[in-house]
Amino acid sequence: MLYLDIPTADDYADLAAFRGDMAVSIALPTTPVTDDTDADRIQLKNLAKEAVDQLEAAGADKRRVRDLIEELDDLLEDDVFWAYQARGLMIYATPDNLRSFRVPNALQPLVKVSDRFHLKPLLRSTTFCDAGYVLALADGGVRLIEVSKDVPAVEVAVPDLPTDAASAVGKRTISTRSYSGRIGGSEGKKVRLRQYARQVDTAVRAILAGRQEPLILASVDALDAIYRSVNSYPHLLEEGLRGNPERQSPGELANAARALLDEVYRAKIADWQERYRQRINEDRATTDIVRAARAATAGAVASLLVDMDQVVNGTVDDADGSVTFADEASAETYGVADEVARRVLATGGEVLSVRAEDMPESGKAVAAILRYPI
Repeated sequence: MLYLDIPTADDYADLAAFRGDMAVSIALPTTPVTDDTDADRIQLKNLAKEAVDQLEAAGADKRRVRDLIEELDDLLEDDVFWAYQARGLMIYATPDNLRSFRVPNALQPLVKVSDRFHLKPLLRSTTFCDAGYVLALADGGVRLIEVSKDVPAVEVAVPDLPTDAASAVGKRTISTRSYSGRIGGSEGKKVRLRQYARQVDTAVRAILAGRQEPLILASVDALDAIYRSVNSYPHLLEEGLRGNPERQSPGELANAARALLDEVYRAKIADWQERYRQRINEDRATTDIVRAARAATAGAVASLLVDMDQVVNGTVDDADGSVTFADEASAETYGVADEVARRVLATGGEVLSVRAEDMPESGKAVAAILRYPI
C-alpha cells in the first residue's frame, strides 16, 4: 500500500493559522519503493541546506536555526519513516515541531522559508488524488485493489472480508425457492446480498477509516445498487465500473479506474472553467493576482484555482490585501498565490490546486471566482 497522510480540514486550519519566527516548507517527490529512497533523503538534505542558507542570510537566531536543523536531521535518520513512502512528501518544520504529509501526487522540489507555511502543494492531494481503491464486488468473491499512478496495482489484504456471498450468510447458495419469511426467491436473494454487502462494508471500513482516497465500485448493476445502499465510506465515487469484475485482473481494473479518475477530474475542472467564463461577463472573475489578493482579503473569493507549481514571491498586506512583489525567495517573503489561497480558505472559500495546463489563462498563478465584484 501507499503510505498516505492526507490532510484533514483541521490540519489545514492549523497550518494556515501558524505564525512564527521561522517556518520552513519543503516539497519533494518520493518513491514507494523502499530500496530507492536514498535519493529522496539526499534531495531532502539539499533542500534543508537551502532553507538554512536563507535563514542565515536573514540573520535568524543561530540557536533557533540549530533546533530546526535537529528536527530535519532526526527525520533524515529515521529509517522506519523512509521505508514507508508515497509519491510526494510535504514537510512543515519549525525549531519546535515538524509535521510531514505523505501524498499520492508527485511534487516538484521546493523550499519556502517565511513566518508562515506554504500550502499549495498539499492542497493538490485533496483537489485531485492520483491514488484510490477499486472494490471488485461479485456474488462469487470480493477484492480491494489499490490504484496509484505509475505504480502497479496491489490487492490489499482485508481482515474479515467475506469470501463470497453464500459463505457470508452461511448458505451453500443465495438462490433458493423455499421461503422463510422474506427469505426466498428473488426477494430473498436481495436480502442475502444486502447482508453480504454489509459485511463487506464493515471490513473495508476498518481498512479505509480516516482515509480520503476515492473508492470505485466495480460490480454488476444489481449488486452495485445494493452495496451503495449500505456503504459507509464517504468517498465512494458516484460513477463505478460496470460488469462482472471476477474475470478481470487487478491491473485491468486499475487501468479502468485510472481512466475514470481522470474523467472525474477533467469534468470537475471543466465545470469550474465554465463557471469562470460566466462570471467574467459579470465582472466577478479574475486572473489578476493583485485583484485576487484584495478580494481574498475582503472575503470576496468564492472559489480559487491556483497553479500548484508556480511561485510568485512577495508579501500581501494584512489590512487591504495590497501586494508587494519580490525578485527572489527569501526569509522575509512568501508565496503570494499561496497566501491568497490561505485567505480564501479562512473566509470559507474553495481552493483547487491544479497543474499549469488546467488554468483558464496560460501563465497565470491564480484564477478567482468572486462572490461579488471588487
